[in-house]
Amino acid sequence: MTSVRQAAPALVTVAVLAGAAVAALGLGTPLVAPHALPALIFEGSAGQGAPVSVESVVVWELRLPRLVTALLGGAAVGAAGLLLQEALRNRLAAPELIGVSSGAALAVAVCVVWALPVPLALHPVAGLAGAAAGGALCLAAARLGRSPAAVLLIGAAVSAALQASLLAVLSVADRLQYDLLFRYLVGSLTGVMWDQVGYVAPWIAVAVPLVALCVPALGLLRLGDEAAAALGGRAARARLGVLAVSALLVGCVAGPCGPLAWVGFLAPLLARRLRPHGEARAWLPWSAALGAAVTVVADLAARTALDPVETPLGAWTALAGVPVAALVLARRTA
Repeated sequence: MTSVRQAAPALVTVAVLAGAAVAALGLGTPLVAPHALPALIFEGSAGQGAPVSVESVVVWELRLPRLVTALLGGAAVGAAGLLLQEALRNRLAAPELIGVSSGAALAVAVCVVWALPVPLALHPVAGLAGAAAGGALCLAAARLGRSPAAVLLIGAAVSAALQASLLAVLSVADRLQYDLLFRYLVGSLTGVMWDQVGYVAPWIAVAVPLVALCVPALGLLRLGDEAAAALGGRAARARLGVLAVSALLVGCVAGPCGPLAWVGFLAPLLARRLRPHGEARAWLPWSAALGAAVTVVADLAARTALDPVETPLGAWTALAGVPVAALVLARRTA
């Protein structure tokens, strides 16, 4: 009986992921039955020169890369959220506070509004560069903080400064430029294709071993700075290393598809609820899986809730994340 209870959360998570993935591939225009999906995916992957149906093109060229990006991006942001919260010892910390998303939006906004010679196809690369610069700026400022609370406040201040710079750039933008910047302002998987998957996947492959290396550092930081120093550890250096990996995970997603707001807050919270007596080593895979599930479900809602109008992905993740954050804050202050 105990083993069944322990396995139940994993089974539910897998079922939600599988159901959301099938729905993401099948729902829309045209409507595709679940049993027809494998044949259509195989048909679409056959390559150039082979006759393909409209359904196969839609599933292979539009829906499948969007689903893969949602899975990879949600998992990356979910893991980044847990790393950030554990490093700062604050469950209300969110990846949006390390300047990565704001840096990505600012870089693309500068390219678009000031008409820099950056082709549209390279905007995700510009976003990734901006995300890296924003994260590096936050990390450099965070070195001034002597405690997790100070690092969090400095990161929030840097993010606010980047947001203010973004608003200043957008103040001279026209309507067409706003349409181009939509993805980087609110987060969206609209129009994501295999090129965007190619931007995300290599960075996540680089980040996976780095995340594994962060686990011992999280154990050290969990003891507190004074206890870690007594054991010969360097808490400040370990914290900066974990924050750098978090910035990499969020940045590789913010470049191609903008900010996945609140996913990095919600996924670790759900992971802790499913494993209340665990630790970071146990929560990391759960946080990644739940981040992927939250993103896929939110993107499905964004694409189909008001069909044929597509709503922002960030709006749906915020609808889930903001009330939960308020509930957690109310419980902590009660």
